[in-house]
Amino acid sequence: MFESFGFESLTPVQASLYLALALGVAFGVLAEITRFCLRRALVSADQSERRAAGGVWLMALTVALIGTQAGVSAGLINFDAHRFLASDLPVLAIVLGGLAFGAGMVLTRGCASRLAVLTGSGNLRAGFVLVLFAIAAHATLKGVLAPLSAALASVTLPLGSFTSLAALPGGALPYTGGLALTFFALALRSGASWRNLALAVLIGLIVPAAWLGTGYVLYDEFDPIVAESLSLTAPATATLFWAIASTSIAPGFGVGIVGGILAGAAVSALAFKRFAWVSFESPAQTGRYTLGAILMGVGGVLAGGCTLGAGLSGIPTLGFSAFLALAAIIAGAKIAGRVLNESGSGSVAQPSTQALQPAE
Repeated sequence: MFESFGFESLTPVQASLYLALALGVAFGVLAEITRFCLRRALVSADQSERRAAGGVWLMALTVALIGTQAGVSAGLINFDAHRFLASDLPVLAIVLGGLAFGAGMVLTRGCASRLAVLTGSGNLRAGFVLVLFAIAAHATLKGVLAPLSAALASVTLPLGSFTSLAALPGGALPYTGGLALTFFALALRSGASWRNLALAVLIGLIVPAAWLGTGYVLYDEFDPIVAESLSLTAPATATLFWAIASTSIAPGFGVGIVGGILAGAAVSALAFKRFAWVSFESPAQTGRYTLGAILMGVGGVLAGGCTLGAGLSGIPTLGFSAFLALAAIIAGAKIAGRVLNESGSGSVAQPSTQALQPAE
């Protein structure tokens, strides 16, 4: 399919870089305006803000789900060999990784995507977390923590051919419809502004656009690339590796996504006069964010993705692994939020400095 679109001067990897840059810029702008973040929907101190943030996130998920499954139904997107539909579910790694990631994003007051957006907006705390997140993820994927990751991933639950909701009786349509209607209804009742809900629709469209672009438009049987969509764990490791070894490897989709989000967020923050340099306030705060970044990096790899990769992009595949990962992330965030609230020393219980925190 790649050759039929006339990309004679580009390889699939090069074309995926430009596609990711465009999609990343779009996400960066939209996420900066809407303050798109699952963490805010789970543990924000203000209930109305929590519901509104959840509504924006669910509206984006609704559109991502419908758009992705429409592409699957049309034969343009295929997840048969995707890791979200693996026949052996690495249940222990996903659960532990999800719990760690959820706790980490509470400690750092933002999921990975929100921290990337804030980095582009001038927040040095968020940038520090993003770099540590990438280092920890790379160490878990290919470095000193890789043996631990492999050991946890070896504990699996055999699913056979029943790897997704689409494999259950009735096929994908009733489950897609039921989930989409539920998410849509909750989004409309959330109290989120119509502007943010409309922008969330555009965020949701980025997910199937990425699946379609990498899995269909840029597919080349002689030089295949992996089908990808919005995520940050793997792209962060790819960006880190490219940054320190750019003369030996070519940038691809992951580098484009990270670069695009940073650029898009910066453009939006500057245009709306929200760009501001922000740094750490105390050694204790630095330590908390450091721990959170490491938990997110390790957890994102073990769980198979972050709130973007396993959530916004993963759920639309209907794969059971994505549902399990997102559930574990939510549980980890809820548990961490409760512990920090009860201790009175965490990131949740700081109303007096809330406006200064990087994910708020």
